[in-house]
Amino acid sequence: MRLEFQKYTIFLKPKKTILLPPYKGSTFRGGFGNSLKRVVCLFRNKNCQECPLNGECVYAYVFETMSLSKNPLFILDNHAVVPHPFIIEPPLERTTVYEPGSQISFNLVLIGRAVKYVLYFIMAFEQLGEVGIGKGRGKFEISKVEVDGQVIYSDADRALVPAESKIFEVPEEFIISDGHDETIGIEFLTPTRIKYQRQYISKIDFFILITNLMRRLALLNVYHGSAEVPRWNHKLIIEEAKKVKIIEDTTSWLDWQRYSHRQKTKMMLGGVIGGIKYEGKIKDFYPILRAGEIFHVGKGISFGLGMYRLLM
Repeated sequence: MRLEFQKYTIFLKPKKTILLPPYKGSTFRGGFGNSLKRVVCLFRNKNCQECPLNGECVYAYVFETMSLSKNPLFILDNHAVVPHPFIIEPPLERTTVYEPGSQISFNLVLIGRAVKYVLYFIMAFEQLGEVGIGKGRGKFEISKVEVDGQVIYSDADRALVPAESKIFEVPEEFIISDGHDETIGIEFLTPTRIKYQRQYISKIDFFILITNLMRRLALLNVYHGSAEVPRWNHKLIIEEAKKVKIIEDTTSWLDWQRYSHRQKTKMMLGGVIGGIKYEGKIKDFYPILRAGEIFHVGKGISFGLGMYRLLM
């Protein structure tokens, strides 16, 4: 399985004081959708599914990706959600006040076809800067966008230097090694919302993590990759994952609340943060775990939830 992606770092310069909450995922993700629609949509009062430009529209692809649930290629259960082809990774710092002269940066991960639309994403964030974010609607401008430390867009000329996308490969053949047991640590950097038996869990067993990662990667591949279901031997992989045990767990549950303008209600989006250490035959799971570092795991991923790093 091969997934195309690219990670961009977007740098903002406040024009006025910007007041943000400690967790900033909702701030950037919440206004982005409306801004993208303002940038690209010709028929704002028309339902995306009824629009004649649906098949070519950036907004429709990003936010209204059509379900393939009627296609025998991949059957979604009633609790699955078509994944968005982007992730906004907010700044992890706890700073809440940004004055003019300071800088805010966050990461934008684009997946599949969305990589080709990066300029539309940049323009949407430019438009969001004119509207303002946070309490008091503090306005900002984009100063630059980088890929791997190289500037591909700046406010000097507002011209995009194309950056070649990356490919992450996850083997579809799972080979059981005869290696010895080893340990691996995972630090959940943002609230991680994982379900098991339809309930959000605060203890993330290794096999539950792997199950959710495989599901996440399969959905991304179907909708934003080759449109094929990975040929994994799920039963074998999960059986092996169940042999890996938790040996240290310092995670905790962090409640996070956001207001949904679409649903006009407050939503609790808490999840697990902190560190956990596993022990067992882990080597064969490295590709799946490393994929999760890029593509996250669990629910609410477009808000930056489910971000973690491996501690080898």
